[in-house]
Formats: sequence, structure tokens, C-alpha cells
Amino acid sequence: MKTLEEFGLAIPEILLPAEIDLSTWSVIACDQYTQDKEYWKKVEETANGKPSTLNLILPEVYLGDNKDERIKAIRKTMSDYISTDVFAAPKKCLVYIERKTAFGRTRKGLVVQIDLDTYEWKPFSKANIRATEATIVDRIPPRMEIRKGAPLELPHIMLLVNDKKDMLVGGTGKSVKKNNPLYKGKLMSNGGEITGWEVSSAADIENVTAAVNKIAEANASSDGSTFLFAVGDGNHSLATAKAVWEEHKKELIAKGASGKEINESPVKYALIEIVNIYDDGLTFEPIHRVIFNIDNEALIAKLAEKLNGQTIEVMSKDALEVAVKDSWANFGFVYKKDGVQKYVLLSTDIKELAVSRLQPEIDEFLKGCDKSEIDYIHGTEEVFRLGEQDNAVSILLPPIAKDSFFETINSRGPLPRKSFSMGEADEKRFYLECRKLFS
Repeated sequence: MKTLEEFGLAIPEILLPAEIDLSTWSVIACDQYTQDKEYWKKVEETANGKPSTLNLILPEVYLGDNKDERIKAIRKTMSDYISTDVFAAPKKCLVYIERKTAFGRTRKGLVVQIDLDTYEWKPFSKANIRATEATIVDRIPPRMEIRKGAPLELPHIMLLVNDKKDMLVGGTGKSVKKNNPLYKGKLMSNGGEITGWEVSSAADIENVTAAVNKIAEANASSDGSTFLFAVGDGNHSLATAKAVWEEHKKELIAKGASGKEINESPVKYALIEIVNIYDDGLTFEPIHRVIFNIDNEALIAKLAEKLNGQTIEVMSKDALEVAVKDSWANFGFVYKKDGVQKYVLLSTDIKELAVSRLQPEIDEFLKGCDKSEIDYIHGTEEVFRLGEQDNAVSILLPPIAKDSFFETINSRGPLPRKSFSMGEADEKRFYLECRKLFS
């Protein structure tokens, strides 16, 4: 049986506040509510004067506001939290998590650290850990400024595991829930509730190791590679961690560091949460498209041709929505022609995740449309509202098929940008556990 380290996993030294008040300590991922300063002002009011992860992150809503000063203040606060009595003694352990969201769903997770040398975001990688969506390279350097030299790391990255039997996350939970939790409480701002249990006994670590071995065996390819984890949330944050490590590794080598020193560098690792893709509490929502200023019917005809599909006009938006939701491979189009509202269904026999085939054909069509614009839409109501405009066509995408998720990425590479959303905004990961990064 292989060790966890051979799969790129390791047991972190977790830092938690000595006196933890989750309602003020824990805040949502920095890349949420990026157009809503009022949300973050309320977070500031809630956490005011108390130790909080808010003081250790840079919400992206403020990226254009005195960024350098904010980063300097974050570094100082990190150092202050480490040097004072904010944190309890570190615990060398994994953490099993149950998060009950405000939407009545309970999502299970396992916090662990990963070896960044076993992760690769570039397309068609054969690494154990791979990106799910296309990585926008320009988004990495600004995030590197925040991570480089940071004394602490806080995770909002979530990795998906293809584990139909729920051996890893669920199996770990069954074992450790008999113990008292490490922490338990309510999260701020409609975040729901969260409970975490320590996973550190020799028996529990052995069970985790056995589960990872079985999952790896089930996900092994004929070429010998293993697709163990897919990045669900935080793709650009993990790509940033990788870039910072590659840069730091070069510096260590230049200084003559030994192989042992390089392998033991905290920067070589990233703290993440593993979630089973088949977890009942994990919902996948498609992200729909709307395109402005194009020949709507020419686009539909071209997509039908390229996707080997058939089109049919339906009588109402309700009928269109039902037809799209009833299949993994149908698309709906909403637009106006000569003042008349149109609802068109495109049926295909696509076997992969539908968006992986649709978006490249849209991109190709738009190359010849200089005045066109594309936007990405959450929720069907907005799809139909925008499709009622004279200069737009909305595209309703089908549900995300969990069964074909890993297979599609393995065969076709990362999905196109804006392919899916994991739950609602308030269900995104909250910062909670910490780990030392740069000393």
C-alpha cells in the first residue's frame, strides 16, 4: 500500500484560535461578492475589534483600493497573531468537516495539505491533481503578491474526489464523529453552521491511506497516470500557490538547500479541503450564457451543425426549461425575432459534459462577430429576462452530470471558463483553519 506522501498528500500542522468564536473568526472566500462592498462592510462590522480571518485576507472587492497598504497590514496582523496568544498550539492532524448551509444542505469535507509538485493546471496534464476549468494566466501574478512572504496560509480551495463509495470523506467521518469536535458554531452572514473533528490517530490515518489507495486504483488510466483530485473551487488560488512555490524552489536551490530542506519547506504545500463529488450536500449549477449583437439564428444553426443536433421550437419558457433540465445534452435558446419571442430547443447526443463541447463552438463563431459580447449568467430567471431583449440570445445549459465530470476532464482537458458553480455564493468555503507558510 502506498503512503499518503506518495499520492501528494500530507498531514498539516493546523492552527486554530485558542478561544474560537466562529461567528467572528471565520469569513467567506475572498473571491465572493466581488461587486458588493456592502457585504464586506457588514463583515467588518461583525468582526470589529476581534481576531478574525478577515484581517488575514484581501477581499477581491478591494483589489483596486490601496492594495499594497492592505497587503502590508495583512502581513503585520499575521505576524501579530502568531507571536501573541491568538492561536493555540498547532495540531498535526487532518480535519473532518460537516458544513450545514443556510439552504438546508450538509456538505462533508476533509482538510489536508497537498504537495504542489503533484498538481498541474496546464491542459492535458497527467498529474494526480488537475484543474477543472481553464486557468487565466493573467490572474496569477496579482495573487502572487499576496501569497509571497505571507506568514500564514488560509484555505478556500476545494478539491473534488471521484469516490462513489464515499470511502475517504464519509468513511473518515463515521470514525471520528464519536469524539468531541475541535470546533463547532454558526458562521456569519447566512453562512450556516460548521463542525470540525480532529483526525490524527494511527488507526484513522491508516484508514484514510487505505481509502486513497482504493480511489487511486479505481481512477488509474491505462498509461499509468492517476487522476485523483480535480480542483472544484479556488483554481486560480491553487495555481498561484504553485507559481509561488516554483519561484521559491529556485531560490532555495540557488542558496544550496538540500533535498530534505526543499521537501520540508512549508511553501511546497497548500492547505485544501477534499469533498466527494457525489456528496448529497454538494450541488453543481450550470452557468448559462447570453450573447449580444449577433445573428441569433445563424448561431443556433451553426451550433446544431457542429454538435450534430436537432432544433425544434417550443411554445413556452416553461416547456423549454423542462426539456433542458430533463437531459444532460440539451440546450435552450431564448431570443426575439421581428418582435416575437422565440424558445428553441437543441437536442444532441453529447456524452461528455455539455459545456465542454458548446463553448469552443461559441468561441469559434464569435471570432467573426466584431460587435458581439458574451456574459455568464447564474439562474434561469435571468436567462429568460435577458432573452427578451431585442439584441440578445440567451443560452440555457443542462444540468452538470457528475458521472462524466472526471472522465470529461481526463479526455478533453480542463473545462471552458465559467462552466459550473458549486452551490450558492453563501455555500462557498469560509476561512477557518490556518497553517504557517513563510517564516
